[in-house]
Amino acid sequence: MRRLVLATAVACWIATPAAAEQVDLELVLLADASGSIDEEEIRFQRENYAAALAHPEILNAIRVGGYLGRIAVSFVEWGDVFHQDVVVPWMVIDGPESAAAFGQAVAAAPRRAFGGNAIGQALSFATGHIEHNALDGERKVIDVSADSAANFSGMSIAEGRAEALKAGITINGLAIACRYCSGRPIAYDLEGRFEREIIGGPGSFVVSAESRDTFAEAVRRKLLLEIASAGGG
Repeated sequence: MRRLVLATAVACWIATPAAAEQVDLELVLLADASGSIDEEEIRFQRENYAAALAHPEILNAIRVGGYLGRIAVSFVEWGDVFHQDVVVPWMVIDGPESAAAFGQAVAAAPRRAFGGNAIGQALSFATGHIEHNALDGERKVIDVSADSAANFSGMSIAEGRAEALKAGITINGLAIACRYCSGRPIAYDLEGRFEREIIGGPGSFVVSAESRDTFAEAVRRKLLLEIASAGGG
């Protein structure tokens, strides 16, 4: 009888999943690494995301903007249907040290995503990345950046978007209208396409980066809005 009780207790312990770590926000930074993005631009994007997370304004928002004062972030780069790369796995950001560690991890990772746009597939990947983590966030957000709203392969944007929204995930956008050019590289309204086809969920929004000089500001502003929303704002 004693042996049976012990075996039952062990079986229950194995079957019971570990408690999920609680955070104010689960955030996937889903960054464009498609064929239109060269190596210098990859470094530029990574440096600006890292700098934004370590900015005192962002750290203060994390500290006072949510109930727990901590968020979880993962950096994922996307390209074609075969390339969705977890550059930095889930990390909890709760102060300068963890923000600096995240930035170091982003900078150190090699580039592994290439190819034509597969935004729908990237959204689907990010949804699974959130659903299968060991976190319990008050809000769950995919923050997708792109310099185009085209989708060349894999799941359609509509399908990827619907999958995320069904899972209760909000999709926000960073429309990269221009990096190095004097005029817009595309003929259509990129922000409008983001609003109509990509973003969705409660409080969703799109921020536009109009030039290299405004990219860092756009990233920081977007993070501030997302963190403030995590606190119920």
